[in-house]
Amino acid sequence: MESIVSTFHIDWKIIIAQAVNFSIVFAVLYYYALKPLSKLMKEREDKISKGISDAKTNAEVLDKSVKEYENTLAKARAEANVLFQKGTKEAEKKKTEMLESAKSEAEAVIINAKKILEAEKIKIIEEAKKEIVSLAMIATEKILKAKIDANFDEKTAKELNNL
Repeated sequence: MESIVSTFHIDWKIIIAQAVNFSIVFAVLYYYALKPLSKLMKEREDKISKGISDAKTNAEVLDKSVKEYENTLAKARAEANVLFQKGTKEAEKKKTEMLESAKSEAEAVIINAKKILEAEKIKIIEEAKKEIVSLAMIATEKILKAKIDANFDEKTAKELNNL
């Protein structure tokens, strides 16, 4: 062993001094570097795990919000469809009412026009009768002036009275 010590020039005092120096450096590094570093890493690990749990919670809330949004949207679409159907029915009803009203007004106008035409027709017929009677009277007077026959007078008078 002495040969090893002399070959490698090992001095026990230096080895012990280096061991004490190493222990001091190790203790200083442990208290000033390793401990704060492990504390920092622990805090970082806690932040990461909290972030992951928050992300999971946020994902659940987001899924819930999406479902609520879809439900609300479906309800809104259903309501819009109901309102549209109701509006369509009301428009159809109003259209039918307007058509019925227009038909009744048209029928009233036609009936009125027929009454007016009937009155005009009767008036024209009365005027035509008066005109025909007056023409017949004029013709009869001319005929009677031309032929005076008692028998003819009576026949003609009866026929004129029948008109």
